Amino acid sequence: MDLKSSFSGIFESILSKEPLFKDKDILRHSYTPSELPHRESEIKQLATILAPALKGETPSNILIYGKNGTGKTIVTKFVCDLLVETLKKNTNFYPVTPIYLNCEVTDTQYRILANLAKHFGEKIPFTGWPTDKVYNAFKKSIDEENRCVIIILDEIDKLVSKSGDTVVYNLTRINSELKNAKVSIVGISNDLRFTNYLDPRVQSSLSEEELVFSPYNARQLEDILRQRAEMAFKPGVLDEFVIPLCAALAAREHGDARKALDLLRVAGEVAERENAEIITEKHVRRANEKIESDNIVEVVRTLPTQSKVLLYAIILLEERGSEMVTTGEVYDIYKRMCKSLSLDILTQRRVSDLISELDLLGIINSHVVSKGRYGRTKEIKLEVSPVGIKLVLEDDTRLRNLSNFKFPQRRLF
Repeated sequence: MDLKSSFSGIFESILSKEPLFKDKDILRHSYTPSELPHRESEIKQLATILAPALKGETPSNILIYGKNGTGKTIVTKFVCDLLVETLKKNTNFYPVTPIYLNCEVTDTQYRILANLAKHFGEKIPFTGWPTDKVYNAFKKSIDEENRCVIIILDEIDKLVSKSGDTVVYNLTRINSELKNAKVSIVGISNDLRFTNYLDPRVQSSLSEEELVFSPYNARQLEDILRQRAEMAFKPGVLDEFVIPLCAALAAREHGDARKALDLLRVAGEVAERENAEIITEKHVRRANEKIESDNIVEVVRTLPTQSKVLLYAIILLEERGSEMVTTGEVYDIYKRMCKSLSLDILTQRRVSDLISELDLLGIINSHVVSKGRYGRTKEIKLEVSPVGIKLVLEDDTRLRNLSNFKFPQRRLF
């Protein structure tokens, strides 16, 4: 029997098992429920700020702050959905068009403007036009009618850190160039210090109104999970302690509703794979381990090249048998690696800063020790499994040659 024949019917077998979910997508971040527990106040505040758009007035620009999973995006989308529904019911109101852009994906001035222009029927090439030509095409397209355009820039801090604040400045000043249309900006950021990096002119025009979303507590997260679980799972498949445990684990990490929902969904997936009839605390704890492992992998995958080389050097030193490695050892191997990859070599001070950043991410643990008259150094230890992380690093085409890296003959001190 060949291999393919031995697995014949595998998908039918998997799909024939009794599922625990009614609708798994209800536990995903992209789902917008009909109710948002414990965000009624924020919904009212945002609706109050945007309501003048329906009367043909220009709403204030808004900056919304809060940590991950505090409901900033979902509340903004929820309120904009209500705006659109209100327009459908009452055609006497002034036309309002909300446009949502995620600046982690749409992360350059050109892409922002091209996406906005395309929304109104303009044919903009993926690249090649001068930015001012794209801007003028967008401006012309929206000004053809009387309407209010609400531009939602989610993770706006990522856009500014990568491409500067020019596009934000232009969009906040665009109303002075329009005859018919009106534009309002809603910026969403996880970084409370975000405005410190803006030009003062941009800061004043963007921050006309500010909303701060506080983290959820464990009890509030339980309410959110119970609402979603009722729609997502079949009756009777959740152990009574599952939701409180998901809420408690997520509350421990600054009240992140996304983390709580991920825990509940992944716990259900783990239970299904084990053919369990009930989702228990055991499945939640396994889900938590899986999510944390996946998160570390994703963090490593998105590290800058210099940080990846540095982390690879630490892994090689640990694999060589060093229980604790020092900054000096790491820097020596790092320099050799940079030379083999034709990369610029950073100063030892900058490398020390990158080590601190890896420590903050939970990938390594570093602490300063005194060497007496030889001064002070950092001792470094990996906090993650080196095998999986090494494979992730080698998956970067720029670092594949490092797998052939040879240590110098002498032991480094």
